[in-house]
Amino acid sequence: MSAPTAKKPTVTEREARQVAEAAREQDWRKPSFAKELFLGRFRLDLIHPHPLPADEDVRRGEEFLGRLHEFCETKIDSALIEREARIPDEVIAGLKELGALGMKIDTKYGGLGLTQVYYNRALSLVGSANPAVGALLSAHQSIGVPQPLKIFGTQQQKDAFLPRCARTDISAFLLTEPDVGSDPARLATTAVPDGDDYVLDGVKLWTTNGVVADLLVVMARVPKTEGNKGGITAFVVEADSPGITVENRNAFMGLRGIENGVTRFHQVRVPAANRIGAEGAGLKIALTTLNTGRLSLPAMCVGAGKWCLKIAREWSSVREQWGKPVALHEAVGSKISFIAATTFALEAVVDLSSQMADENRNDIRIEAALAKLYGSEMACLMADELVQIRGGRGFETAESLAARGERAVPAEQLLRDLRINRIFEGSTEIMHLLIAREAVDAHLSVAGDLIDPDKSLQDKARAGANAGVFYAKWLPKLVAGPGQLPTSYGDFRHGVDLAPHLRYVERHSRKLARSTFYAMSRWQGRMETKQGFLGRVVDIGAELFAMSAACVRAELLRRQGDHGREAYLLADAFCRQARIRVDELFNRLWSNTDDLDRKVVKGVLGGSFAWLEQGIVDPSGEGPWIADATPGPSQRDNVRRPFK
Repeated sequence: MSAPTAKKPTVTEREARQVAEAAREQDWRKPSFAKELFLGRFRLDLIHPHPLPADEDVRRGEEFLGRLHEFCETKIDSALIEREARIPDEVIAGLKELGALGMKIDTKYGGLGLTQVYYNRALSLVGSANPAVGALLSAHQSIGVPQPLKIFGTQQQKDAFLPRCARTDISAFLLTEPDVGSDPARLATTAVPDGDDYVLDGVKLWTTNGVVADLLVVMARVPKTEGNKGGITAFVVEADSPGITVENRNAFMGLRGIENGVTRFHQVRVPAANRIGAEGAGLKIALTTLNTGRLSLPAMCVGAGKWCLKIAREWSSVREQWGKPVALHEAVGSKISFIAATTFALEAVVDLSSQMADENRNDIRIEAALAKLYGSEMACLMADELVQIRGGRGFETAESLAARGERAVPAEQLLRDLRINRIFEGSTEIMHLLIAREAVDAHLSVAGDLIDPDKSLQDKARAGANAGVFYAKWLPKLVAGPGQLPTSYGDFRHGVDLAPHLRYVERHSRKLARSTFYAMSRWQGRMETKQGFLGRVVDIGAELFAMSAACVRAELLRRQGDHGREAYLLADAFCRQARIRVDELFNRLWSNTDDLDRKVVKGVLGGSFAWLEQGIVDPSGEGPWIADATPGPSQRDNVRRPFK
């Protein structure tokens, strides 16, 4: 059969939004702490007392972490991986022997069956040894073959693929294309039914693990036919199938050991039995997989924060300026305090979200997204502060430091390695929009038809009546609450008083809900274009969530007798720092340069400011901004390199 043409799907902005909306999980069958927070309802009872793992889960998890810790210390040479931009085969072989490929896979398929809590702690540990190794394990299990099969796979698929993924085979997830990022409505890779097979054609970009993978999860568009709606569909594909070519191993500013490439499919036959879920369910599968899969990234950010704190403490206690250690100078000390408090809070967010995922009592789609957003942003800030604390040595490479006789501290490498996290698995900007959509879901459910230009007057009238009933009950509850009572949350007073912070969260949760309602009333259908406003709303919610998690974790550690006094101090410091950020964000909801920025952008794009670019030379190379991804046979050598 002939190869598809190079024509890409052309979609309007509205059509693209409709595709994304259709892929969303529409219902809220379980409570969500974060969703309630955005609605002005501070449901502390959903997270306090802090949920705990079962004793057997703890025993198995701690036993594995012990073995993994020894392996990371003795077998992973991070400097070697950085220098050679490769993870040695023997490291992967050792991880396979440990069972690390199957941390989240059920024991009946040969996996370790770890909980989300211990899986994330393992990734935090491995990521501290080398982030590229952590990325390989995360991509394999969080978004690769195991997770979508666990949720959506048939029993036959689980029996066929999960034992391989648990012990021997590395998997990858292929969605992004050279001209398709966070807008999957334009996906161009096709999967054409042909007998008992589908035939895949297309090009995938930034395929983490794609260079070394044995199994792939591929998202491709099945053509619409009579009686068959088609749509974006997920497939498990053998990586050595005829017609698959890894055309390039990509190199990046950080994560030098990551096996990320460009993969071309030309007339690749995939058995229909390898289709995951129904035709057209691919995006829903991808988004559902990411609901908990996103937690792996902030888990590794926790590890980065812990390392930043360790280096900052050790360095700042021996480096002296003007007669005393630099840590005792306020300008440096404030940075150390920020790193310590933020690491504590970020670990609280990840552990709390992970335990809620394990218990499956709550819907954590917003919590996981907030953890990813907050973790990736705050980890970059912590790494940047560490580089500043280290001064010139922070900017110097570990190899150069060692060459002149000093401790090889890879602070600049950490900064480079962490930078991708603000882009990976949903950029910060996309996460803002995704979370904002979930945060206003209750409003759109009752009043969405009022601002939908395609709805009839009858639909709008019905929506108006429903909205009137909803807001008549909801709005009065935003006026007052426990946050205004000085005695509220008294069980968080133990030496250090955390109760005022929880009262602050409760009050500002209601304020956030009022602000969101006012904005919807003001902008109505234009609300979706106010990305600056929506981003600040989400950032406020992230800070309030992190404050809540930090306080709850501090109380848990106090009750367990495990550094309780110190935990309360860290939670207090974090909450005080967060409150300053929240107050600033609230001010910027209405006092900002968003409108002016839009005018400047139009001027830039229209060439009005081209004169400002004069006086430079552009060192960029030649070539198109976006590589050609026309389907067809590959013209390049296959650089696929499976581990031995």
